[in-house]
Amino acid sequence: MPQAPSLPRRGVLAALGTAGLALPLAGFAPMGADRRAFEAMLARSRCLTPLPAAGAGGATRKLTIAWNATSICTSPIEVARKHGILARHGLEVELINFGGSTEALLEAIATRKADAGVGMALRWLKPLEMGFDVKITAGTHGGCMRLVGDPAAGITTDLDSLRGKTIAVTDMAAADKNFFAMVLKRAGIDPEKDVTWRVFPAHVFGLALQRREADAYTLGDPVAWTLRRDNNLVEVATNLSGVWADKACCILGVSGGLVKEEPQTAAALTRALIEAQHLTAERPELAVEAFLEYAPGRVNRDDLLAILQTHTHGHSPVGGDIRREIEFYASELKEVGVMRPRTDPKRFAERVTADVLSV
Repeated sequence: MPQAPSLPRRGVLAALGTAGLALPLAGFAPMGADRRAFEAMLARSRCLTPLPAAGAGGATRKLTIAWNATSICTSPIEVARKHGILARHGLEVELINFGGSTEALLEAIATRKADAGVGMALRWLKPLEMGFDVKITAGTHGGCMRLVGDPAAGITTDLDSLRGKTIAVTDMAAADKNFFAMVLKRAGIDPEKDVTWRVFPAHVFGLALQRREADAYTLGDPVAWTLRRDNNLVEVATNLSGVWADKACCILGVSGGLVKEEPQTAAALTRALIEAQHLTAERPELAVEAFLEYAPGRVNRDDLLAILQTHTHGHSPVGGDIRREIEFYASELKEVGVMRPRTDPKRFAERVTADVLSV
């Protein structure tokens, strides 16, 4: 996930749930909500058909999940914990707020220091090209990255207004930088020659624009959203623009060893987190309450609710759907020189994804 400034919050959360029967997604009526309304929400979502029930009974399985607690789009994980979804799927989960590099995170999952993690596809795919034993079992949602510009610098909602401009990024391998490089490429704008990328810490993006050291920025929510609002900037594009409107940007990765040795456990975790995503789509206020503990100081409830309503937490592809989306991303990343020229996107997607819900 895009990194927000570090906060003096607890780094590790213990989520001790009570063992129970895993429920099918289609039969879960959240918080007393009308079941038919909830199922109608599922039908409206761009996700696959309701998930089949997991195997019932059995002892509670303890797992560790790595996440970035300061990204609003990861808040459904806390929804899953606080509202007993993980427990109903027979899971007792410890959440670890992981602040290290993506490579370190994937190594931790591959070596079973963590059983799973949630992160951004465009941050993970290049390291996964190296061969980490991590399997993507689901996309979690779409939306959460924004390309924003200063109208005083001539930036409009037209991508062509970025030609010759300087775009602030947090690092040259950032997921949002890679994504909007792909957007520019598709629009006929060379992301290496027609714009300049310049690295700044996220907390000085506003100052960089004021000083004309940058004309635009790419960043993830919630900081991307609040920075745009507070500085009267214009949103040029998001990662739901154009052909990406029906793509998941964030993914669930599970240890390859867990997928191989305990496929039912990997399936239960995947089901539980998708269920939490769909609950967030139906009742975003639950995710807002779950996230407030970690939110940057300038972000309030109304901000967070507005942000979540621009995401697509009802879109959580699995199986062939997520494999095709990963193949698409890999192809686009090759076009902008991120993935190796010799990487075959189709074979890559087949290697790094696992259809755990078919077991």
